[in-house]
Amino acid sequence: MFSLFSKRFAGTFMLLFAAGTLRAQTAAIKGTVSDSATGEYLPSVTVVLGGQGRFSATDVFGNFQLTRLQAGKYNLVCSYLGYKTQTISVELAEGETKIIPVKLKPAPMSLAEVTVTASRDIGQTMTLINQVDKERRPTNSAQDLLRLVPGLIIAQHAGGGKAEQIFLRGFDSDHGTDFAVSIDGMPVNMVSHAHGQGYADFHFVIPETVDELKVYKGPYSPRFGDFATSGAGEFSTRNGLDRSTVKMECGLFDTYRALAMVDLLGDKHLFSKQQENAYIAAEYVYSNSYFESPQHFNRHNIFAKYHGRLNDRTSLSVSLSDFSADWDASGQVPERAIAQNRITRFGSIDNTEGGTTSRANANVTIASATRNGALFRNQFFYSHYRFDLFSNFTFFLNDSINGDGINQSENGRNIFGYNGTFEKQHKLGTKNVSTHAGIGTRMDEGDLALKHSVRREVLDTVVSGHLSQQNMHAWLEETISLTDKFSVNAGLRFDQFLFSFVDFRNDSLTGKNQKGRVSPKLNFYYNVSESFQLFVRSGIGFHSNDARSVVSGQAGNSLPRAYGCEAGSTFKIGKRLLINAALWNLDLENELVYVGDEGVVEISGATRRLGVDFALRLEIGKYLFADADINYNHGRFLDLPEGENYIPLAPVLTSTGGITLKKEKGFSGSIRYRCVDSRPANENNTVTAKGYFLLDAVIGYTLGKFNFGLAAENLLNSDWNEAQFDTESRLLNETQAVSELHFTPGTPFFVKGSVAFSF
Repeated sequence: MFSLFSKRFAGTFMLLFAAGTLRAQTAAIKGTVSDSATGEYLPSVTVVLGGQGRFSATDVFGNFQLTRLQAGKYNLVCSYLGYKTQTISVELAEGETKIIPVKLKPAPMSLAEVTVTASRDIGQTMTLINQVDKERRPTNSAQDLLRLVPGLIIAQHAGGGKAEQIFLRGFDSDHGTDFAVSIDGMPVNMVSHAHGQGYADFHFVIPETVDELKVYKGPYSPRFGDFATSGAGEFSTRNGLDRSTVKMECGLFDTYRALAMVDLLGDKHLFSKQQENAYIAAEYVYSNSYFESPQHFNRHNIFAKYHGRLNDRTSLSVSLSDFSADWDASGQVPERAIAQNRITRFGSIDNTEGGTTSRANANVTIASATRNGALFRNQFFYSHYRFDLFSNFTFFLNDSINGDGINQSENGRNIFGYNGTFEKQHKLGTKNVSTHAGIGTRMDEGDLALKHSVRREVLDTVVSGHLSQQNMHAWLEETISLTDKFSVNAGLRFDQFLFSFVDFRNDSLTGKNQKGRVSPKLNFYYNVSESFQLFVRSGIGFHSNDARSVVSGQAGNSLPRAYGCEAGSTFKIGKRLLINAALWNLDLENELVYVGDEGVVEISGATRRLGVDFALRLEIGKYLFADADINYNHGRFLDLPEGENYIPLAPVLTSTGGITLKKEKGFSGSIRYRCVDSRPANENNTVTAKGYFLLDAVIGYTLGKFNFGLAAENLLNSDWNEAQFDTESRLLNETQAVSELHFTPGTPFFVKGSVAFSF
């Protein structure tokens, strides 16, 4: 028996030795990819072994690796939008690991060089679309940044001073109830905000500082929790400047904008001898807008950022920003007031609306890579926020003497947060596995108030209290490549909420509550070829309710779930046509409806939405590019009778697109359209929110260090309604209230010119 055991042991040992020897003899290619002009390391660069079906992508430090290779000759193909593709010949001996430094040269973007299926972020099928749009489409405002999200429509109804109303995938997300927005990992949405749940004011971001956008449609990624039901948008600011720039803009309606972006380091170093960048950007905006009552809109922004590699494995990013704005607004107007000639289209029932707001941010991220390729990120952020808004939605409905003016305010909200993430590419047997995990917390503290006012004078207080709300989360995401073509992505997220509100005047509205939510995700990806990917995705998400409703018991469901699934494809036809298409379904346990006069969010019934998304990007020529997004949605309440189950203001058919000419020198330009079909404004479709079709255009000319521009909105000078609501109101001297369409008129023909100087 001992002899038999010895033989088996010896055989097992020899097999293990042979396997270990074979593994030791395999070769590898590792390297870093950087910008040849700036030296900045490039993340998400596609690295393909030509003809082998193997690919990788660079991490945040520009590192890549291709392991378990046999000895032989290889062609290493490195490609990235906005850079010239580079092919490097590599010859490997047995057991050899070669380190390849790659420097990519900036070049005009070409879809011919795009590989659809090579991406570190397999759970994000819109990556290529986002990169193409950011490279090609002009952005001159925070609104333009949001419009980069395929299928997203926005509406402004407070003179430019308030957050935009957001529409995506059949959702009227108000100011952010169902679309999560972040900048450099810092959340933009405000929980339990004085004006509405999920309020996402993006105006503190200077558009020229934004470098990258990633869009996640639907609740399919465990990285996002609260508000990420219809989707999430991750914006990232640039780490450094190629050159410093000053810019001046001047337009109709007393519109002015000044911008300065200055590189602070040049070739100097602060903390290390490796790549470091630091810059500061400042923006000032003023406009009286197109209303009869001047808007006196003022906005100040300042942003400073440092990003550097402290050593080969550690990077530090620190940013500080400060934003403030004040404005007057004409408010929404009822159709009957115009029909009766009480006011013109650009007039006002109460022109004392408006407000002030400010936000200061500090954001620190430390990223560290280990020798075995793991990546850790630790992020700490802080925001101090103020908000003071005067509105009048119903005029004299409730108070026939003083009017129904309200004041919603936040007297110094403080937001503290931490995000920690882990990322590792490894093997499970012979299978490639990618592990992402994260933990974090966010704490909101501040005083909220709703008051009755007349001409910005407070008459009495309706609600006044202190908010304390915390969200703790943990998530795990695993992606395994079962074959060279088929991958499975699975995730799980856990969120715990602690709600607390102390009403200074009414003990019945004071209380505490807590609620947890588990959100699983499961996604499948099949790479038919390098230019054709199929996907099926599913997941459960949620959005939180207002803390005041939760602790008082008015919210029957504190964290209503969203159940989503979709099937689709990202593919190329030929070399220069890129398409993304998806058929999707999203069920929501409860809709959130903002009640302006009461300053709270109410819950209505369960809904179901079915839709189709279609995105097309076409490279017509070397400098000429076309794009189109078409989005259709069919949404209904599930528990209401047929004909009375429409979802108010849910968009049915939307489309955006355009043609862009972009050259490094000489003339560039773009003409774009926006189209929104008419849609029900209430549950029984007796009031209709009117659709519109708009044309905008931009033209620019680059001469040396100067760039001259001319931008026009609403070229056809169409009369169109931007924000629209079915509202019950009463005008002065009216004896009966009327429920009808109230709206904010959209921009008439508008033009502005600009000149920029780079140095």
